[in-house]
Amino acid sequence: MHHHGYLWAGPKARFDQEALRRPPHPEPPPAESRPGLIQRYREVAAEFPTSDLPPLETAYWLVKPRPLVRGTWPGPSETAAWLGNRPAEFAPRFASEAQRDRRRRAALVTSAVERLGAGGDVSLGFSLERPAYLCLALVTCSPNRERPEIPCPLDGSSLVAP
Repeated sequence: MHHHGYLWAGPKARFDQEALRRPPHPEPPPAESRPGLIQRYREVAAEFPTSDLPPLETAYWLVKPRPLVRGTWPGPSETAAWLGNRPAEFAPRFASEAQRDRRRRAALVTSAVERLGAGGDVSLGFSLERPAYLCLALVTCSPNRERPEIPCPLDGSSLVAP
């Protein structure tokens, strides 16, 4: 088992485009469906796996392009350490003073170690100024507990830390 780290920061309006953050239904709409529905299904089916937008379900990060993997680590502690350093980089842009609190961020790291150690995934979101949004995700791989059918984007021999 190993873990992948993902980071997305961008306009809140783009983050709120939930249709592009949701995987397409496994079955396309019937041929007799409205042309607009069929076209929208095709757009979402084509864009979801290639988009850098955070998926609604954390495990679906694994179907996103490989360059979106920000790091891969063998253990929960190293993975959570990466997670703990990211909010510090963005802290001056946090919209809320509470999100800048170091103790709160330390508690998030401790919680992440526990969750990853149990085979789970971690997803955190922070509102930034202007309005922007920061999404951080840690995904357990080989296999993922929630979505074991999704293959690992990297093989286990390429464990790297940024």
